[in-house]
Amino acid sequence: MNGAESLIRTAIAAGVEVCFANPGTTEMPLVAALDSADGLRPILGLFEGVCTGAADGYGRMAEKPAMTLLHLGPGFANGIANLHNARRARSPIVNLIGDHATWHVGADAPLTSDIVSLATPVSGWVRSVRNPASLAGATAEAIAAAGRAPGQIATLIIPSDCQWDPAETHAAPIEAAALPMVSSDAIKRAAESIRKGNKVALFLGGMALRARGLKAAARIAAKSGCHLICETFPARLERGAGTPNLDRLPYFPEQAIEMLKAFDTIVIAGAKKPVAFFGYPDFPSQLIPDGINTMILAEPTDDVPAALEALASEIAAPVAVAMPSKIARPEHPVGKLNAMTAGAAIAATMPEGAIVMDEAATTGLPFLAASVAAPAHTYLSLTGGAIGQGLPCATGAAVACPDRRVIAFQADGSAMYTLQALWTQARESLNVTTVLCNNHSYRILQVELARAGVTEPGRKARSLTSLANPDIEWTSLARGLGVPAVRVETAEDLTRELERSLATPGPTLIEMIL
Repeated sequence: MNGAESLIRTAIAAGVEVCFANPGTTEMPLVAALDSADGLRPILGLFEGVCTGAADGYGRMAEKPAMTLLHLGPGFANGIANLHNARRARSPIVNLIGDHATWHVGADAPLTSDIVSLATPVSGWVRSVRNPASLAGATAEAIAAAGRAPGQIATLIIPSDCQWDPAETHAAPIEAAALPMVSSDAIKRAAESIRKGNKVALFLGGMALRARGLKAAARIAAKSGCHLICETFPARLERGAGTPNLDRLPYFPEQAIEMLKAFDTIVIAGAKKPVAFFGYPDFPSQLIPDGINTMILAEPTDDVPAALEALASEIAAPVAVAMPSKIARPEHPVGKLNAMTAGAAIAATMPEGAIVMDEAATTGLPFLAASVAAPAHTYLSLTGGAIGQGLPCATGAAVACPDRRVIAFQADGSAMYTLQALWTQARESLNVTTVLCNNHSYRILQVELARAGVTEPGRKARSLTSLANPDIEWTSLARGLGVPAVRVETAEDLTRELERSLATPGPTLIEMIL
């Protein structure tokens, strides 16, 4: 057994099943070691950002780590944007990064870089091994670190000689540390805030938006009459029939402040205090207005569902409450394609148990209202704001949940960052329906220009928000990467193609001309 084989066997013993890989020369022993044992599925991504984004989607849905296998510092750097998103989502990921042999680093070869400095900002745990004997143990520690709920990124840097040199054995799994419990004092303070408040909001994020947390939040709302609000960009939100109704905090700060100023008390569970995505003139960074009683029940890294259940018990909430269970889909839309008809078409056709990865930007907002009573589904969003997350995240979600249909609701501009994910979907025969919104522009930037007072941008400014001249031929790109594709220009055509795609195994891309 060599070091690489000890790593692979350690990962399999710890329950890791998938490795999203874009390897190079310094990872060849690990590539070869994948054939030394059964149980770890390698999936090739044609760009490192696809690998890291897919690991994020997998981690969100499987609730356990996937691995990535990346080539030195530059390869890792190509994947950092989606690791930034994954860190914000608190997704469990183990990055394996090959490095030069220990005795070759000092030669300062062209691909030599400070990998630790690159990895630290997006990782909760970083280690570089120095000999093959320590590799298995470090692997077990990395997996345990990543798997500590709600999840974090662990990065293991492995010199190539530590991979090919002999190792004695693999390491046993290490049990991940338990989440901290919220103190009884915090529970009592939150309960008292709810009792004293005249108009109370329960602001939810992270693990509070999974089934268990939502059930407890619904109990609290039934007893207290509090209003349920979720963070703007949830990593994972269970929605549809059988789940409580909640509002999403708006993206633009003036709208968010307007929503929150209606309350005198806000209790936060599983989220940070909401802040504006960007700094705007005359708007504060903090979105909760001054004077509102704000109480933090549970941090994102606490056992949030348990804290909500304890709060429900503290206020003597009912043990069970009736959830809105009637499925109510919108009518099949007709006429022109726009944000309203696109959202209605998806909500009208999506199957029960669908996973919707929303990176549709300006086109995606009406979908949330249209799908509030759709069949039960899981909603994923762009957690860190680094565009190019949608297609890879949908890919990883489909790997984690092969029996569920994934819908990638995708903007054209951000899709260009990681369109290589389509090739991986085709190669792995993943059940992903990509609904691509083609408005030939970075529409959100046009909105931001208008918000900055630039109502008539000049020629140069317009050129930086336009994706025309030449138009991007998305159906041709998708077919070239192995994914069947069709272009639609009416709501009726979109509905028909969605029904066909959602009933057909494998990936499809539907290009909507807006």
